[in-house]
Amino acid sequence: MKKLILLVFIILANNAFSQTDFSNQDTIPSPWKKSIETGANINQSSFSPNWKGGGVNSIAMGLLLDGRLLYESSKISFDNVLQLQYGMVKNDNAIYRKTTDKIFFDSKLGYRITEKWNAFVSVTFLSQFAQGFKVVKDSLDRESQQLISRFMAPGYLTSSLGMEYKPVDYFWLRFGVGSFRNTFVTDTTLYRSVPQNYGVPIGKKVRNELAFALTANFDKDIAKNLHLYTRYVMFANYENLKAIDSRLDLTLSAKVNRYINVNLTATALYDQDQDYEIQYTQMLSLGLLYRFSEFDPKK
Repeated sequence: MKKLILLVFIILANNAFSQTDFSNQDTIPSPWKKSIETGANINQSSFSPNWKGGGVNSIAMGLLLDGRLLYESSKISFDNVLQLQYGMVKNDNAIYRKTTDKIFFDSKLGYRITEKWNAFVSVTFLSQFAQGFKVVKDSLDRESQQLISRFMAPGYLTSSLGMEYKPVDYFWLRFGVGSFRNTFVTDTTLYRSVPQNYGVPIGKKVRNELAFALTANFDKDIAKNLHLYTRYVMFANYENLKAIDSRLDLTLSAKVNRYINVNLTATALYDQDQDYEIQYTQMLSLGLLYRFSEFDPKK
């Protein structure tokens, strides 16, 4: 199946570039559009030893980089999205803890069949940069760290083939009837602290699954200086349709001025290979943000 997806990808890509006329670039708008968003936020607080109001010295920081590159002609679309996020916090003498850590890349090649329907092939990658720890305390209330994740432990590489419904530019649905996911756990000792080992058999480094994948994406300015991005992914293994994985990512950005933004990010995850309960994370931040985009935010 991987070879089939790769072959279709190459054929469609070749067709996309063959349709581009570079001889009239001065008069014909470029079929390529791009955007980039990069930012940083930092929060710090400190107190004198005799500060009667109480408090804990702390410092927190976060970095992000989001990018998108799109090629679009009358029949062919080639859409690429990259999201990199990392944040951490330290309270007084406590151990540094991550607040966010994400590596996400999605590349989709589509062929328009009708005005609202496309055939597509896609490749998606998801992992994290740094080691992740669970903080545990001993009988003397001393903190220590227990390793529960790291780069490519877990890591997810998903190849998908199916149909896409795109009624408007800011919203689309992908129906990946043939989706092949590789789950990687390159640290073969991780099961000692994560018994389920993210679904990968103990002693192995990868698990392969054939499934149906549903992806919904919404990316639009919902008010003046207020932008909403949300992405939902459902993954249903054909061998076990009772254990359906679901992940919802949401980012709400409010623009204060040209370089200052307030961001609310949240993720909800249900995956029985990790936990039988819903996992969630949320972060609110104020920081510097630079954004350049050739996309019309109203479409």
